[in-house]
Amino acid sequence: MTPKQLVRTSWLVPTLVLFLACLRLCHSGILWADEDYHLAAAVHILNGKEPYRDFWYDKPPLSALYYVLVGGQGGWPLRVLDASYIVLACYLAYCVARDWWGEIEGRIAALLLAFFTTFYLPSAVIPFAPDALMIAPHLAAVYFARRVRPVEAGLLAGLAFLVNAKAVFVLAVCGIFLWPAELPLAFGFVLPLLGALAWLLGTGAWAGYREQVWEWGALYAKYSPVTNPWLTGISRTLDWLGFHAALAAGSVVAFIKIGRMDRWQMAAWIALSFAAVCLGTRFAPHYYLQLLPPMVIAASRGIVLATERWRRTSFAALAVLLLVPFIRFGPRYVTLAVDLVTDRTPHWLDIAMDQDSRDAARIVSHFARPGDTLLVWGYRPNLYVYTRMSSDSLFWDSQPLTGVPADRHLHSSEPIYAGAARNREELSQSRPTFIIDGLTQFNPGLNPNKYPELQNWLSHYELIGRTPLSLIYRRKD
Repeated sequence: MTPKQLVRTSWLVPTLVLFLACLRLCHSGILWADEDYHLAAAVHILNGKEPYRDFWYDKPPLSALYYVLVGGQGGWPLRVLDASYIVLACYLAYCVARDWWGEIEGRIAALLLAFFTTFYLPSAVIPFAPDALMIAPHLAAVYFARRVRPVEAGLLAGLAFLVNAKAVFVLAVCGIFLWPAELPLAFGFVLPLLGALAWLLGTGAWAGYREQVWEWGALYAKYSPVTNPWLTGISRTLDWLGFHAALAAGSVVAFIKIGRMDRWQMAAWIALSFAAVCLGTRFAPHYYLQLLPPMVIAASRGIVLATERWRRTSFAALAVLLLVPFIRFGPRYVTLAVDLVTDRTPHWLDIAMDQDSRDAARIVSHFARPGDTLLVWGYRPNLYVYTRMSSDSLFWDSQPLTGVPADRHLHSSEPIYAGAARNREELSQSRPTFIIDGLTQFNPGLNPNKYPELQNWLSHYELIGRTPLSLIYRRKD
């Protein structure tokens, strides 16, 4: 089918986008790291707690509020919400590419975004961490910037900032597109931030927000566990480009053929988005989601130009390049779908910790009574989702208590945060009903019994169960 035939068949692209978005429903029986943290925050909010003031939350607020929309639940409601979000993002990609290039490019951009948010590493594209949640406001901000509507562009960039601090790069892109209309852009950007500030001050959460999001976040960014960050960056960028070779090839064709002004704006957008990926020098796969929108928009134009000039060769090359991620990541959807239909537990190494958390939650639920509370030692926020419990103190995982972030605490005991001892003192005044230790069996150096502030406190708990990766304790009284 030629691009023009694709346009004339008006129903095809929306149907394909919807189908690809709904494939994530195959993951209904799984909670992924990077989404369960925000789901657990939603559980705390629904239990009447304020983020930053009543429980530690080191991310901007809109990530947690997104998951409040499904009541902090996993399963089908979560995946339907995520699929709806993908459809919205694809529509926005269509709008940007249509206004920039034309109707054909708009439809191709929507298809490309749906395809590459489906067929890539599941841990990167299935959970809606801040990087994924920023896709829609990112595209919307650029759309308004291209239409020379600076206040709206700034407003969307400000909303993106309340999802992910890397939205400052989106703001910079809009600033380049809108020059010299920087003042109304800044005005729009500040509006949602002022609303968030009023809420933080009104609820008494400002001090916690400053410490948890900015002070902890700055330490997290400063002390990367990656030993050779630039070699890692080159390797992971090449890996990403390999699976997204259709976008890379399409973008190259576009840069050769498009006009000077379009080339300059597109280059700035891609460069700033890649700079956001490099921030913190971790190069996690989900960080590359910030690079996805500009690559999709550029590739949509390149694909149209290539198929007009070299029709059969271009179609053959595009098919081959798209088959690589399809063959690599497609079969897992089939396997998970069969597991769901047959009510069979998935056997997949990537989700072993999630399965262990389900088992630990069942043990806790057997003993639990209404009003019971929970502390998770380690990084297992999915336990709050499965038990529907919340903590009875500010702390609900061990990161601010050991000072060791979750990206290294399975193999390192070296703290990066000086406030951990103070936090342990505060924790020792709390009385959670249950403690689930999901860390000690991985890293005995972070056993809670090794901390003097917690030894007497832990003496009030007894072991009531265990799983292969977790120890479950209940308060004796």
